[in-house]
Amino acid sequence: MSPALATDSRWIRRFHLAADAPVRLLCLPHAGGAAGFWFPLSAALAPAVETLAVQYPGRQDRRAEPGLDSVGALTDGIVRALVPLLDDRPLALFGHSMGAVLAYETARRLEHEAGAPPAALIVSGRRAPCRVREENAHLKSDRELAAELRELGGTDPGLLDDPDVLRLLLPGVRRDYRAIETYRHRPGREPGCPVTVLTGADDPRVTVAEADDWKRHTTGRCTLEVFPGGHFFLGEHTAGIARLVLGRLLPSAR
Repeated sequence: MSPALATDSRWIRRFHLAADAPVRLLCLPHAGGAAGFWFPLSAALAPAVETLAVQYPGRQDRRAEPGLDSVGALTDGIVRALVPLLDDRPLALFGHSMGAVLAYETARRLEHEAGAPPAALIVSGRRAPCRVREENAHLKSDRELAAELRELGGTDPGLLDDPDVLRLLLPGVRRDYRAIETYRHRPGREPGCPVTVLTGADDPRVTVAEADDWKRHTTGRCTLEVFPGGHFFLGEHTAGIARLVLGRLLPSAR
């Protein structure tokens, strides 16, 4: 990992130095995910964009800390860690799956409470906040939860076959699932920044119509991009997504 940032480095990671980048991108991982999920995209964007990634408590190097099981509590921690980093450079947010909701709630807080509206919001692998499905994976047995992860992909199957690894992995996954499955959108002011929505054509958790409804959650422009693949299509399209991000954040780079 690169040198520590001048803030609570427990929450924020930076993998590639990009001190002269004119824009920053904060990336938020999926349920059960970690900051390292964003390493390939960070590498693809450097040095044009300084990419930061969120590390949630209760996992990997933060495994000794109590985990958080609500979107509100996670958003509180992210905003507290992020606000001291704000400077005159534009900041964009990019979240995948659970991270998409956290990115959205963080954008609302930054704009309407901190007076620092983000330049852009990119969300992927998640239906719009107004689209509610009743889900209860967080109530499943460990065996059923592991099967859920295997079905979605995005987790090394070898890890899911190792009982010792599962004992370490599943508590954090269960907390994250509880957070996102109990989340309900609070009516109120929406972000004004442009929103880019990315979804996998074959994602079993998100239909294209559910993804398209993100347009209800910004007063700015909203565009939808559909990629081949399932829930973790990001890993199959890093180069293309990097080009898309550069086009959104640095239009002259197109």
